[in-house]
Amino acid sequence: MDAFVLAIIALALAFDFLNGMNDAANSIATVVSTRVLSPRTAVVWAAFFNFAAAFLFGVHVANTIGKGIVDPSVVTAPMILAALVGAGVWTWACTHIGLPISVSHALVGGLVGAAVARTGGTQALIASGLWKVGVFIVVAPLIGLVLGYAFFVAVLWVCRRASPRSVDRWFRRLQLASAAFYALGHGANDAQKTMGIITVLLFSTGHLHRWFGVPPGEFQVPWAVIGACYTFIALGTLAGGWRVIKTLGMRVTKLRPVQGFCAESAAAASILLSSVGGIPVSTTHTITGAIIGVGSTTRVSAVRWGIAFRILAAWVLTIPTTALVAAGVWYVVALLPLPSGPP
Repeated sequence: MDAFVLAIIALALAFDFLNGMNDAANSIATVVSTRVLSPRTAVVWAAFFNFAAAFLFGVHVANTIGKGIVDPSVVTAPMILAALVGAGVWTWACTHIGLPISVSHALVGGLVGAAVARTGGTQALIASGLWKVGVFIVVAPLIGLVLGYAFFVAVLWVCRRASPRSVDRWFRRLQLASAAFYALGHGANDAQKTMGIITVLLFSTGHLHRWFGVPPGEFQVPWAVIGACYTFIALGTLAGGWRVIKTLGMRVTKLRPVQGFCAESAAAASILLSSVGGIPVSTTHTITGAIIGVGSTTRVSAVRWGIAFRILAAWVLTIPTTALVAAGVWYVVALLPLPSGPP
């Protein structure tokens, strides 16, 4: 049983790495597209602040994923395996073709599909948690869009008497701060999702008590899990999903440093507030909405809507696709003689 649990933890950390690769675009797309930093320097910058988030925020999102989507009492190791495979396959495919997706929703879809397949119904799903995720599928990009638009209009008013050269020089410097701010938000929200998955696995198999001394029946995220998840998401960001970065940073709309600053700041503010509230939002949805909001302040045609709608289609397909794949994997895994509960 120990070896099987360790293998699933390794798979979860691999998924965390993929999360960092796909979402590297979120953290650095604007700072690269405005040429404030080179791509290589930008991923190092983002990876550092992804990891730094471990020491600044709690584990509210991890608790939501671990015990707020599916009833922990029905969770088994094979079920977590199926959920991770379902989410991982979709995330890898989208990263490979350059589509920025919500890795959060891929994970939620995988959990839902595996839980429904295991129980034969929806009784194990927690409606309040799913409602929270579902609402923010729509709300997160809209908040990003509105804040991005508002931030940029406010900056234009404040800087209305400054020369374009002066504005560009100042915001090239300020964009370093906004990119760091956004990377902190990304780490605070996205790394916690894998923490929640690993913790519910340890909880359901009894290893949370055996390995970490957590009292039986108590759901608590160990520091070793926190450190591992932040490390792997930072390494994934460091590796960089270059095709996704190109799509989000250069193909949706053309940005200047002042626009990049406003998009990053708007998205970061939204994500950090959601993280403190324990809401697992899509960092991809939020930053994409902010980029579109900033781009549309110039003119609506400045946004390449064909690319935007292609990204939207991937968002819509994420949860149902990962749920179906996870359910299929569950039915295969259920045929195998694998350990499922506490030893």
